Amino acid sequence: MQDLGELEKKWRGAAETAASAEALEAVRVEALGKKGEITGLMKTLGTLAPDERKNFGQQLNLVKDAVTTAIESRKATLGDAAIDARLQSERLDLTLPARPEALGKIHPISQTIDEIIAIFGEMGFGVREGPDIEDDFHNFEALNIPKDHPARQMQDTFYLPAKEDGSQMVLRTHTSPVQVRTMQNEPPPIRVICPGRTYRVDSDMTHSPMFHQVEGLVIDQATHMGHLKGCLQDFCRAFFGIDDLKLRFRPSYFPFTEPSAEVDIGCDRSGRELKLGQGNDWLEILGCGMVHPKVLKNCGLDPEKYQGFAFGMGIERIAMLKYGIPDLRTFYDADLRWMRHYGFMPLDVPSVVGGLTR
Repeated sequence: MQDLGELEKKWRGAAETAASAEALEAVRVEALGKKGEITGLMKTLGTLAPDERKNFGQQLNLVKDAVTTAIESRKATLGDAAIDARLQSERLDLTLPARPEALGKIHPISQTIDEIIAIFGEMGFGVREGPDIEDDFHNFEALNIPKDHPARQMQDTFYLPAKEDGSQMVLRTHTSPVQVRTMQNEPPPIRVICPGRTYRVDSDMTHSPMFHQVEGLVIDQATHMGHLKGCLQDFCRAFFGIDDLKLRFRPSYFPFTEPSAEVDIGCDRSGRELKLGQGNDWLEILGCGMVHPKVLKNCGLDPEKYQGFAFGMGIERIAMLKYGIPDLRTFYDADLRWMRHYGFMPLDVPSVVGGLTR
């Protein structure tokens, strides 16, 4: 009967000295393959007496396991060595310019937000953010929208499942809750803008269930409607790059401002294109007003001492007007062709001094 100790030593040594993955595979086949030496011995077990078969079979299984372990260990070692050799031979020069077709682009929404921040930043506004999931108080109650208020029907709200106490969280319908949190947590004077995602149950060519808004808030002891008009006039003219852009303030209604107004900009619809800054037509782009005294009181501020103004606009809407994007839904299609056309280079960082767009 063959010496199993010598057999194990033979094949373990062959596995441990294999110089390549191909050589190691050859060792495996010769030892453990269908016609391998160890496999052949396994086939002879049936010819042995029962006691002899049991003893020899146990020893042979130990040899087989030892050789298998040696092969797997050597395979891992050779694999690590191959990776190290590849890392040494394959070098990437990070100083080389990227291929033009592979350049990433900044999404128009992100670019527009940066442009808005740049303009209002020059006016002394800070940026505040808040959670997308809000409670009823911050999204409605604090903004003078009680449970029986008809304005709730205008919001088309996404409600989350009710809690044990019956209350429901919502996906915020506007970024106004960020203004509420700011008034609760920061003492006046306050001068902030609040960009972010908002959600409403609405979807068509001009509406999306998820969209972006930016709202502004100024609270102090002396701000009046004239400051609001001047602020928005300067913003619109800077954003659209039209120095003599006409603005019109129309009386409107919002539960959280009093008086309230909607802002129109001058445009021309006489041809097949919409042209801003010329003609005798008007286009509504945002809403605004003086902060309602009840809102100030709900946020812990004395309406006899403080007053201020607020405004809000859809970021997609003004981006579509400025960059000639015809369909709101294309903002969210993740189409690389669309991004290559409407996207911005990463180094095109907006600034009032250097230019909003290049």
